[in-house]
Amino acid sequence: MLYRLAFLAAALAQTLDALGQDTSTSARCLALQQTLQLENTTVLDVAYIPAPTNVSTPGSCQSTAPVTSAPLCRVQFVINTTSTSAVHAEAWLPDTWFGRFLATGNGGLGGCIDYTAVDYGASLHFATFGTDNGHDGMSGLPFLNHPEVINDFAFRAIHVEAVIGKQLIEAYYGVPAAKSYYLGCSTGGRQGTQAALKFPQDFDGIVAGAPAADFNHLMGWSGMLSHFVGATAPPDAPVPDTSPKFIPAALYPMISAEILRQCDALDGLVDGIISEPDDCDFNPQALLCPENKSDNCLTAVQVQTLKNIFSPIIGEDGKVIYPRYSPGAEGDPAAPNFILGGTFFPFTADWERYVIHNVTKLDFTNFGLADIALLDKVNAGGISTFDGHMSAFRDRGGKFLTYHGRRDPLISSTNSKRVYELISKTLEMPSLDDFYRLFLIPGMGHCSGGLGPTAFGQGTAPGLNFVNASSHNILLALVDWVENDVAPATIIGSGANDTERTFCRFPMQSVYNGTTFVCVE
Repeated sequence: MLYRLAFLAAALAQTLDALGQDTSTSARCLALQQTLQLENTTVLDVAYIPAPTNVSTPGSCQSTAPVTSAPLCRVQFVINTTSTSAVHAEAWLPDTWFGRFLATGNGGLGGCIDYTAVDYGASLHFATFGTDNGHDGMSGLPFLNHPEVINDFAFRAIHVEAVIGKQLIEAYYGVPAAKSYYLGCSTGGRQGTQAALKFPQDFDGIVAGAPAADFNHLMGWSGMLSHFVGATAPPDAPVPDTSPKFIPAALYPMISAEILRQCDALDGLVDGIISEPDDCDFNPQALLCPENKSDNCLTAVQVQTLKNIFSPIIGEDGKVIYPRYSPGAEGDPAAPNFILGGTFFPFTADWERYVIHNVTKLDFTNFGLADIALLDKVNAGGISTFDGHMSAFRDRGGKFLTYHGRRDPLISSTNSKRVYELISKTLEMPSLDDFYRLFLIPGMGHCSGGLGPTAFGQGTAPGLNFVNASSHNILLALVDWVENDVAPATIIGSGANDTERTFCRFPMQSVYNGTTFVCVE
């Protein structure tokens, strides 16, 4: 390895000589087009970006992306993972580099380089990488009859991003990255969790937000929610006549108001935020239409729909397959308009059609426990990501930070508790504080947004880094933990009008003491 890197460095120097002894950063960047030779990797394009601008992007996901983190060297390349699969990737290599490597993840069933995260990482002076996760676009259609593409999505894309990324960094900067990090949310959170389990040597520190862990049961739960509301048409089919079980989006503000009436005060403050949804024993019977009334209330069938939504999925063996929908999360716009909408949940629909059954059309009318059992049996690409064996990652000194919005409408935040407890039981560690910390974020939606000050440097959307300090920024907190052995006791969220809130690490809870929120056992 060292010999090959020395060869690459010499080749780079020769190219610079050929450019007339131009040792400028831009020349060093552009020389990569001819000098960069990495295993199974082809350089597609190299560009030096001297100032903030918008750049064109490949693929179908978006046409342009902002670069706020310039000056930097942008390298586009493809890694052939097998003879029938490949991962397209980008490196953004800032001129001012702090010696750190950062890999980023994906979302949904994508398919799409997370340019927001890549730009964010580069702005903090990480050499930052992103991939398309082995296919183009957000549809699951590329998985159809392509098991190696599924393998890229399930576990391999992030691994090759780490392997090739580190080699590219050393070839460009002339020294290896001192530390390697990962940042992702949702599918990206699952990818980070999978990396710690399968490739514990890849990263020194991982931020895995709202992880789509226990993926097969998550897909099953999402499908069951569609079943509960009577949505059986796949997203690309005409919507059938509305089922009596369906609850229109216009009724959800009323439902949310009743849930808040019953549960908002549980944390000591009535503020529209349920800090601990698992303590909310919501009774939807209060919304039943009285006799001779039919508006702004629910039928008996719709009340049962709510009972099903806010109950865990129980298997035939009596064990919990997946937690219930979090009370309060139904107030997020993505709930009534997406996962609880009029068509079958699109991610589950695509995974069922193109991966589990290898067909283009499928009837979801009777989706149920048998379908979840089949998801478990197939476990395509080993995608489950519900395994407590993190000892290898722990033992090599890896640090893992995860967070989850308690108002997440797409992935139950209670599931992140299940993951923590699974690792704790497997490793026989009552507390995982030495290497793994979970922060549950009251009011936050899926990865960002929601109610209250929910920005803490998670990099999932622009403008989430209000305070460039480890106390307020989860990525910088991870760096402080890995490099200085300073573990984050809390994370402080920021919001509009200089608002802040302290978020607690699990199993501590956030309770209002009459003046502010504090963390209690």
